[in-house]
Amino acid sequence: MSPSLAVVATNDLKTGLPKAETVAQRVQRLQAEARQLAKDHVRTLTVAMADLEGLAAEIAEGGDSYPPGVRDIARRLSEDLDSRIQTLEAITART
Repeated sequence: MSPSLAVVATNDLKTGLPKAETVAQRVQRLQAEARQLAKDHVRTLTVAMADLEGLAAEIAEGGDSYPPGVRDIARRLSEDLDSRIQTLEAITART
């Protein structure tokens, strides 16, 4: 004869349930999440600025196809964006 099996219920509600988050813990978690989102946003800005810098450099070096005033503005914009990108990267590296 085989032993009989029985289903045993566990009524221990403490196991398996996540511990309730305190207000202070929630504030800390949300602040950390906000800081990470801000870093991601700045990274997106930096990438967009780098793309624009490349486009401006192409126009600046485009030769006579572009009017001289446009080439000059594009050259200055490319130079300015390069320094701004470096500044943003230096600031975000410190945090």
